[in-house]
Amino acid sequence: MTRRARAFWLEEPGAGAIREVELPAPGPDDVLVRTLFSGVSRGTETLVFGGRVPENQYAVMRAPFQDGVFPGPVKYGYLNVGVVEEGPERLVGRTVFCLYPHQTRYVVPAAAVTPVPPSVPAGRAVLAGTVETAVNALWDAAPLIGDRVTVVGGGMVGCSVAALLARYPGVRVELVDADPGRAKVAGALGVAFAVPADAAGDRDLVVHASATEAGLARSLELLRPEGTVVELSWYGDRRVALPLGEAFHSRRLTLRGSQVGTVSPARAATRGYADRLALALELLADPALDALVTGESAFTELPELMPRLAAGRIPALCHRIRYDREETGADARSGA
Repeated sequence: MTRRARAFWLEEPGAGAIREVELPAPGPDDVLVRTLFSGVSRGTETLVFGGRVPENQYAVMRAPFQDGVFPGPVKYGYLNVGVVEEGPERLVGRTVFCLYPHQTRYVVPAAAVTPVPPSVPAGRAVLAGTVETAVNALWDAAPLIGDRVTVVGGGMVGCSVAALLARYPGVRVELVDADPGRAKVAGALGVAFAVPADAAGDRDLVVHASATEAGLARSLELLRPEGTVVELSWYGDRRVALPLGEAFHSRRLTLRGSQVGTVSPARAATRGYADRLALALELLADPALDALVTGESAFTELPELMPRLAAGRIPALCHRIRYDREETGADARSGA
């Protein structure tokens, strides 16, 4: 019997299609997963869809279970939640998270999936990869009790950081975004909101996640003397100009990069990738994080959906992809 599944592929920049793929037979240390939900982020994934990954970043930006190469054809994605249908007894029937692209079924090593805690609904668990980025960023940023912290950029990553910061004792958090509509999300997360012109200044720490030149410049302006901006944005092939000839030196400001591809040096001696992801899933027990899922579509709609998401015609943080049983059930049939 040949097992088949269906997967979303970027055929060329700006255009995608659903392809039929053949699944390998699971080995003794593998799992067969039926996808329940996957997630599309408006950040990295839409840059990939637009063919905007610089050639010198092809290796760095490669997803764990990516097929193909940039700029395409490529099967790309990393927010997948499914149920284990075959594999080690301890995992069969469990809901798991995996850094896998948009595909109805897939076979991976058992070590590549992380069980979702019973307290976390499967639909919310698609946020695990983004919350993991926020965990790593806050390990890098190391905010202190009572700090005044601003998050510039109310996208999926910025909102995840703001949500976690809201749990820190005494920390006053403000989310800043050019879209006044993000105020509703900020309220759901329990943090203050401002548009850039009205943002509070004299901040101990600013986390920048808007992926815009103006946002990064405004982040530097909001700092107190000797304050720090932690940069989470990824700009693809764009160059960024900054006003470093103004108060940057006299106020002794710090601009620091943070990237989820490695565990923060602040925790690398005691935490690994699996520990970080498991922590992110535990944190998703908070129902406030449902505010980050701003839309849902069926898997079969992806070829028409992705161009609209990439162009910003659909305002979204995380757009969730739903896999109906009728679709995934057909994958198990034998093929020629």
